[in-house]
Amino acid sequence: MDTQFLIETLASDRDRKACDQGPSWLFLAVLAAGTTGVLFFAAIGLRPDIAYAIETARFIVKVVISGALAVAAFLAMRTLARPGASKRPPLDWLVLPGGLLMLAVAAELYVVPPNRWADSLIGTNYVMCVIAIVSLGTPLLIMFLWALHRQAPTRPALAGAMAGLASASVAAFFYTAQCPNDSPLFVAVWYSFASLILVAAGAFAGHRVLRW
Repeated sequence: MDTQFLIETLASDRDRKACDQGPSWLFLAVLAAGTTGVLFFAAIGLRPDIAYAIETARFIVKVVISGALAVAAFLAMRTLARPGASKRPPLDWLVLPGGLLMLAVAAELYVVPPNRWADSLIGTNYVMCVIAIVSLGTPLLIMFLWALHRQAPTRPALAGAMAGLASASVAAFFYTAQCPNDSPLFVAVWYSFASLILVAAGAFAGHRVLRW
């Protein structure tokens, strides 16, 4: 039997079963956002100066980057859930938020004097940042891995890694409303570090539970 035909047949069969047995990806995205929102407002809440922050460019850039990454990672995860999915296009979607972050960091380094770069990078609560993003993202990672388990990804570790990145970026999107550090340098280092924890966890879990 032709291998590609077999993969396409399995993909079609899994897609039909997914539609019959559980929620759609759109519903999953809404559920993930709603769950994270409830957890965020119940456990963390908005920063005291949120009214002022939303008028600043650095805060807006932080929100846009995390939101764009959340959408790109979720779409990449959804594509990788199907057998035979091409690896290149889903990963290309991550270029936009990555490029925006690099531009924001470059602008920060240009505007801020070199003697203040370390202060911008360290910020005031980097430990809380990492803990909050990982804590908010962990329930989403479990949810996304469950959804992927109902599909048939042929790259389980990569699909799991994208689930981790999607989880982290959704969590980061909400956490921006509490984090008092708006510096792109801070975001590039500590948000990325927290994301890498969930990406690594997702890749490991994906390799173990998504194989078929």
